[in-house]
Amino acid sequence: MIPADTQLTIIHRDSSIIVVDKPPGLLAVPGRGPDKQDCVVNRVKKLIREMISQPAVHRLDMATSGLMVLAIDKDSHAELSRQFEQRQVEKKYVALLDGPVEEESGSIELRFRLDPDNRPHQVYDPVHGKLGITDWKKLGVTHNRTRIEFTPVTGRTHQLRLHAAHEKGLNTPIVGDNLYGNGQEGDRMLLHASTLVFHHPISGKVVQLKSTVPF
Repeated sequence: MIPADTQLTIIHRDSSIIVVDKPPGLLAVPGRGPDKQDCVVNRVKKLIREMISQPAVHRLDMATSGLMVLAIDKDSHAELSRQFEQRQVEKKYVALLDGPVEEESGSIELRFRLDPDNRPHQVYDPVHGKLGITDWKKLGVTHNRTRIEFTPVTGRTHQLRLHAAHEKGLNTPIVGDNLYGNGQEGDRMLLHASTLVFHHPISGKVVQLKSTVPF
C-alpha cells in the first residue's frame, strides 16, 4: 500500500484544473469507511483549499497508475464532465500482457456488467451488459510478454482489464491483475494511463499531457 504521506506528482496545474500522475495502489476517490479515505481527491483537496467537494471527472482503478484530471471549480467540473460523457477526451493506456498476442492491432467490443455476487468483478453478458469498446495496437513483445497501447472509446468499469483477459478479447490478462489474471494480492498491475488530451474547460485550448510509462 502507498503510505498516506506520499506526495502526488503534479503534471499540470492552473486556476481551473489540476492533473496528477496517480501512483498504483492509491484510490482515485474516497471509499466507504475510514480506512478508504486516503485517495487522490482528498490529497488534492488538502493542497487546494478552494477546490469543490467533488472534483473528480473520471477515475482510475486503484491498481492503475497514470494521468488523472480534477476540476477546481464548479464550471470547470461541468465542462470536463461533458467532454468525458460525449467521448471528446482522448485517453491512451499502456499495458504489459502476460503472454504473446499474435495480431498487430484491432478493436474489441464486449458487453459486460457487475457480478453482484463477486463485487467488483465484471462479467461478460451479451444480453444485459453495457457495451465497452477499446481500440488497441501492439507495441512489442519482450520475454513472452506483449506491450499494448489501449485507446478506450467507452469508459466502463474494468474495461481494459476485461478486454485484455477475456477469451473474446485478447485472451491475455494484464500482468499483475489479481481479478482477471494471475496476479496475487500486493502485485503491481502493469497498466498505466499514459496520455490525456482534452479542451481546457475555460480557455478551450487543447491540453495534451503525457506520463512516462514506469515499466
